[in-house]
Amino acid sequence: MPTRKPLLPHVARRTAAWCGVLLLVAGVAAVAVWLVVALKTAVTPVLLALLGTALLGPVHRWLTAHGVNRSVAAGLTCAALVAVGGGAGYIVVTALVDTGDQIVASLKDAAQWVIDHFDIEGVADVDDLAENAENLVGRFGASAAGGLLTGISVIGSLVTTAVLALLLTFFFLRDSDRAGHLAHTIAPRGTGDLVEAMGRRAFEAVEGFMRGTTFIALIDALCITVGLLILRVPGAVGLGALVFVGAYIPYLGAFISGAVAVLVALADRGLVIALWTLGVVLAVQVLEGHVLQPVIQSRTVQMHPAMVMIALTAGASVAGLLGMLLAVPLCAAAFGVIGELRKDYEAGGTAGLVPGGS
Repeated sequence: MPTRKPLLPHVARRTAAWCGVLLLVAGVAAVAVWLVVALKTAVTPVLLALLGTALLGPVHRWLTAHGVNRSVAAGLTCAALVAVGGGAGYIVVTALVDTGDQIVASLKDAAQWVIDHFDIEGVADVDDLAENAENLVGRFGASAAGGLLTGISVIGSLVTTAVLALLLTFFFLRDSDRAGHLAHTIAPRGTGDLVEAMGRRAFEAVEGFMRGTTFIALIDALCITVGLLILRVPGAVGLGALVFVGAYIPYLGAFISGAVAVLVALADRGLVIALWTLGVVLAVQVLEGHVLQPVIQSRTVQMHPAMVMIALTAGASVAGLLGMLLAVPLCAAAFGVIGELRKDYEAGGTAGLVPGGS
């Protein structure tokens, strides 16, 4: 019986197969994102707890290695997180509150300086803009009670999310030794080792990202604060706190916080000091990009800046500021999983076929 000739050439069939795979992956990803958005009240504490576990994991492992009970070690680690995080948060918020009016006034003066010196037409005076904003607020003052209730609801939601994330962090730390068994339990038969390896690689990527980013943010904030104090830029401590917080949003956070520092220096200290401030910010960014990141984050998943920006944009479109904070670590975890799959593929797909694997 003669062999029937395929309807489509080999290249067309391979292209169609890859298109089908891409459509399937895109569909699954879309459903996953939709579920995350729909269940964000439950998903957000879990993601924050995973980030907290990644950041505190080394401390918990050090305590358990020195004979401390796992539950006690998890409790001490979470207590340390509350103490350190609360203290740091108090310092940051206090610095921003104490110098916030000064920074805003300086930004206002800088905006007016730009309008005057560049002779921008069609732009209202900054004082007029501020007055219009006050009139707008007064016009809608009747809805202040509703806004107050909304603010109280938001604060209550944030407190609830923080408490739930802290409790989940405690349980994740305490029961982290059971993660391997859980991977073998839920994985399809014969793939337990591969699923466990992917989970460990993803968590290692997030762990490295969190530790490295926190350390780099601290160094950036200290260097820029010292530079601003030397240049006698007003609100130096608050601007340093802004740099520390912004460092958790790669590239974009550093750009915004650096631009604010330069504008404040321009408004209060003049063009020469603003240029010196720009030099300090650029020097710190060069130090971060060429020394700190290669040394501190050398063991994490390295992503191209374009990929980071795409992740930030996608995270902002899905979940706003929280999405921007979570986008990069989640992408680091995804790249870790892809790297583990690629390694297993190059090894012949034997990771899940070890004798005794579930």
